[in-house]
Amino acid sequence: MSWLPTLLTDTPEDGYELAIKLSRMAVKKTQPDDAAREKMRSDYAFNADSLTSVSQVVATNFQTIAQANNYWRD
Repeated sequence: MSWLPTLLTDTPEDGYELAIKLSRMAVKKTQPDDAAREKMRSDYAFNADSLTSVSQVVATNFQTIAQANNYWRD
C-alpha cells in the first residue's frame, strides 16, 4: 500500500497533519540514512532560520492539500 494514497482529508486539521507528513517524508527520502538524519538534527533543532524554513515547506504542502480538498467547502 502507498504511504500517500490520497491528498483528500476530512478536515483542515487532518490536512495540516498530512502536510507535516509530506514534509517529513521528503527529508526521509532525500536522506534515507536514519543515523545521518539524527546526527544533523542538532544542526537545525536550535536554529531559528532552519525552523522557519521548515514552517515554509509545511505551509506550501498545506496549500497544495487545501486546494486538493477544495478548501473543505462542499
